[in-house]
Amino acid sequence: MKLLKVMASAALVLTLAASASADKSKIVMEGSTTVLPIAQAAAEAYMDKNADVNITVRGGGSGVGISSLMDSTCDIGNSSRPIKGSEIAGALVKGVDPKANVIAMDGIVVIVNPANGVSALSKKQVKQIYTGEINDWSKVGGTPGKIVVVSRDTSSGTYEAFGTLALEGAKVRPDALLQASNQAVATTVAQTANGIGYIGLGYVTSSVKALTLNGVDCSKATVLNASYPYSRPLFMYTNGKPQGEIKKFIGWLLSADGQKLVEAQGFVPLK
Repeated sequence: MKLLKVMASAALVLTLAASASADKSKIVMEGSTTVLPIAQAAAEAYMDKNADVNITVRGGGSGVGISSLMDSTCDIGNSSRPIKGSEIAGALVKGVDPKANVIAMDGIVVIVNPANGVSALSKKQVKQIYTGEINDWSKVGGTPGKIVVVSRDTSSGTYEAFGTLALEGAKVRPDALLQASNQAVATTVAQTANGIGYIGLGYVTSSVKALTLNGVDCSKATVLNASYPYSRPLFMYTNGKPQGEIKKFIGWLLSADGQKLVEAQGFVPLK
């Protein structure tokens, strides 16, 4: 009899635990490695304030995030580029209506190894380097040496944005070293004396040197007033206007506290 009571009590505990787990609101975010630090920090802070919410964050690139939203395998598709018309059309066919939620601003920073004597480039020079027209640092005022070009891979929103803002639609030179994340680009440039790359502002550290572009440094002020040439918005895409817990989460991220977190991650708050 006692054994039956123990078993019944254990079953009740398991049932209550399962019920508590089922009551948790779940949000899955996926996509841009540029947005990733913001998403991870925001998820942790939001869950600390809301114990009944469980947020999962995955990277993979902007293209992956948008594709996952289209396939309804995530609730929020993080992207460092605007969604394409073809992606919107494909999403609508699947019954998904992508809506853009701008959550921060960013500047794509051109970086070199700290030992490189070059501190500034023009937009024209960056384009010439990345398309293969300029191949040696001596052509842009540096010490002679072959330029090692480092780029993001094609699934990256930063790759897409850089292609528009810096290359004006031209293709990246075929010998560029393609990397899967902002951190991988920064690490490669830090370890390559003649390397050049581009990363989101939040990934700039003392291990690389940020270049002035057209005489303008990338900063909060120059991104917000758009005087920095490679300024861009960062997105969290949802299926239709955010609803329920997703709406609360994005609303919190857009609040004063949420935007302080954006700035703490090295990115630019909207105000």
